[in-house]
Amino acid sequence: MSVTTRGIFGTEPASEPATPGSYGEAPSGFRLPAETSVGPVTLQVADLGRSLDFYRSTLGLAELGRDRGVAQLAAGSRPLVELRERSGARPAGRGRLGLFHFAILLPDRPALGRFVRHLADLGAHAGAGDHLVSEAFYLADPDGLGIEVYADRPRGSWRRVGRELMMATDPVDVAAVVAAGEGEAWEGMPEGTTMGHVHLHVGDLALASRFYSAALGFDRVVWSYPGALFLSAGGYHHHLGTNVWAVPAARPPEADEAQLLEWSLALPDAASLGAVSESLVRAGFDAEPAGESIRTRDPWRTPLRLDVGSKDAK
Repeated sequence: MSVTTRGIFGTEPASEPATPGSYGEAPSGFRLPAETSVGPVTLQVADLGRSLDFYRSTLGLAELGRDRGVAQLAAGSRPLVELRERSGARPAGRGRLGLFHFAILLPDRPALGRFVRHLADLGAHAGAGDHLVSEAFYLADPDGLGIEVYADRPRGSWRRVGRELMMATDPVDVAAVVAAGEGEAWEGMPEGTTMGHVHLHVGDLALASRFYSAALGFDRVVWSYPGALFLSAGGYHHHLGTNVWAVPAARPPEADEAQLLEWSLALPDAASLGAVSESLVRAGFDAEPAGESIRTRDPWRTPLRLDVGSKDAK
């Protein structure tokens, strides 16, 4: 899908600098703390060995360990992806709700340039999009699960129209991104790499807003993007994207399909965890205690785990 800046905001958008506090719509009740960040994702895959080869060699993640069909992958010391094998699982396909992509955030543009050069050396196919706030490249794993690898532009360059942050999907200057890598070799995901955001197929944007903003506590940040709603905490461009781009009859994945089994959010303290649990229950959604975590599902059964953690906020 290709959407230009002009297509979203009109012929000549009257934009202003997106200074802190000048954009976004906060929920009327509980609001996620600014320190909230996205944690690891858990994926179901058909062949653990095949997937590990891709995540290590193509993405450059490091294997932390594996046991009985489960493996953890990290960038430096930070866990980002857990793979769970279901032997013979069918590939992720079109017409499914849940994962559109998970997005790995590199620490800077030079790292992104080295990654893109690495993909070219491998002959790996990737899509690309300049989102104004970031530059992103897209690929799929061996099971068809979507992945974004991106780097943010400095926050001082972000713009807004009214209370809405400007985002788009414009062509990327790939040569300039590669040049930023200064010819240095890709040596895997560098220290400082994080899980930047998760993007989900949902069935209805108004219901997604009710669950993820009014109940869970994300700010609405971008709502004019065709068929999509972007949400965040702390003024980030988005920790969560939701869209209705799947087919009208889209449904959750079956148990024997490759899929997102769970994504996670890290909150700064136990008080925040308790408050989000109360907010979800008040709004009529589940918030199930699971040890020191809370688990919930959105209206389309996509699982979310909320933890207290020390992950860096964006």
